[in-house]
Amino acid sequence: MKKITQFTLAALLAAPVTIGSLSLPASVSAASASPVAPSASQTAKATPSQTPSVYTESAADYAQFLQAKYGIQLPQQLTKGDFIQAIAAIIGANSAANSTEEASGSQTQAPAFTDLSSGDSSYDAAITLHNNGILSGTEVRADDTLSTYAAVFIAVKAAGFKELAYTYPEEKTKQALTKLGISPNRVQGQAAQELAAAIDTGLVPESLYPALRKGGAASTDFANILLGRVLTSQGKYKHEIGRSGDADIYSKLYAAYRTADLIEAPELREIVDQALRDDLVTGYNLKDSRFDSNFIDELTLTYGHDDIKHAVQLIGLLRSEGIDADVQFQPKTSAFIYLKEWGEPKETPDYKVTQIENGNYIAYAKEYDIQFEFNNKADKARFNDIILKYAKKNSDDASALIYASWWQPLYYSPTAVQDYPVIANNKISLGNYYAQSFSLKENAKGIQEGFRKLAPDADITSYNFWVDQPFFNYLNGESE
Repeated sequence: MKKITQFTLAALLAAPVTIGSLSLPASVSAASASPVAPSASQTAKATPSQTPSVYTESAADYAQFLQAKYGIQLPQQLTKGDFIQAIAAIIGANSAANSTEEASGSQTQAPAFTDLSSGDSSYDAAITLHNNGILSGTEVRADDTLSTYAAVFIAVKAAGFKELAYTYPEEKTKQALTKLGISPNRVQGQAAQELAAAIDTGLVPESLYPALRKGGAASTDFANILLGRVLTSQGKYKHEIGRSGDADIYSKLYAAYRTADLIEAPELREIVDQALRDDLVTGYNLKDSRFDSNFIDELTLTYGHDDIKHAVQLIGLLRSEGIDADVQFQPKTSAFIYLKEWGEPKETPDYKVTQIENGNYIAYAKEYDIQFEFNNKADKARFNDIILKYAKKNSDDASALIYASWWQPLYYSPTAVQDYPVIANNKISLGNYYAQSFSLKENAKGIQEGFRKLAPDADITSYNFWVDQPFFNYLNGESE
């Protein structure tokens, strides 16, 4: 094995070696992956400049997300019923929680619609929207062409701005409509308040102002942007700290790293620490699902490391190669067996140890994962070549590599990528926290069964995903 310092070993390791060929951990770290999702639309994002300062989500971005996450693909000729069904799909499982008290969370509390019956395609969606206070009348007019104004009136309530809208006094409403460029006489009453709130909150971006001034039928792009803004307002769109091309992305990375602490999760840690004591695994990661990115699987890679300067240089490297991507920072704690023969461990705020019965220690090190969502699959594929050239150590001379490059860098995809081998993630969850341990596929069943014996009531899963070749080599006992 390549020579590295004891501190680097302690700080970098979490991935399990389940084949018993290595006695020391290598400079790698394990992280989370999402189960493979159904194929999503491959509509590429608008191509940015190499280092854009601002990126605004386009109608194509939202359409791609809606199809990948919700199976929504709007027709070119939109009806009001199409839009109602899309909004209901977005509300989804949370509809009962947002329902009015009169509905008591039940989707059976619907009016006798005068123009819809239980066999109509929009009926269930209309009930959902009624129970959530988005539709209030008994006439739905689902077969009508969707108008720009009808779309906004539905969207502003679906986004959660209804109560805000009805606080608008007349003068404030007029000011917002003036920004839009329409006469206050054109829309009045609660409709005017709803439109004003949609403008002020950014639910309706300036790019949609011309279509609203014109009126008439809503285009597919218009509807997709509104649906995307509804998702964003509800916290259901992508979760990210920014884009790699943002002017302030480096500050955001440092801020995210500084505010991340070692993850405690004592109940879960007790289970997986026992797995370490039992030699079921030699390492695991602790993560918090509340930092999940909600990115589109086919465009996503997860990259693990422990040094924040490395992350900053990695972002700079991507920018220098003309790649712009969404970026999410995920705190991670890596745990592994620290052998007593390595010497007395030195604790820091980001590195703690607990001595176990045989005199060894369980070490807990602060690390992180960065998830990237690339603009297209070609950029995702290029990432591997960039890392192998500029961020993978092949000799003790690292002068031509970015800071703190590893012998076995770790990055992986929830969907297939050419030249990426397949391994397994063995995962155990309690509440928001989960522990995971990476292994070869053939070892996954035994690890999963071992977890189940330790915690029969926990949520335990094992699934395959695609990882870079150097990390796969490490799991096979190779040092490079």
